[in-house]
Amino acid sequence: MAAETLFGVHGAALEVRQARMGVLASNIANASTPGFKARDIDFGQALATAETGVDGTEAATKYRVPTQTSMDGNTVELSAEQTAFAENAVQYQTTLSFLNGRIGQITRALKGE
Repeated sequence: MAAETLFGVHGAALEVRQARMGVLASNIANASTPGFKARDIDFGQALATAETGVDGTEAATKYRVPTQTSMDGNTVELSAEQTAFAENAVQYQTTLSFLNGRIGQITRALKGE
């Protein structure tokens, strides 16, 4: 049985959430870098592409449009980035918990429990 069948969309979702966490962390790290342009991954687009077997994070990575522009050209809005990072971390953990539960079910089934 293929991993895609065992885990459904959750394996791809975990990969996209991991990539998004890296992009958001980069935004936070560059909050004071002049001219830095904040980016984010469109989760839905990246997941839809990933389900076809292709890494869709590159095409789904977009520049953020800031609500308040900075004088130095930096588009990172720290509070928005921190909120997005925290939300993504919770969603990542939820997906990971689901996968751990699924792996536990499969392990018990293989052991005949």
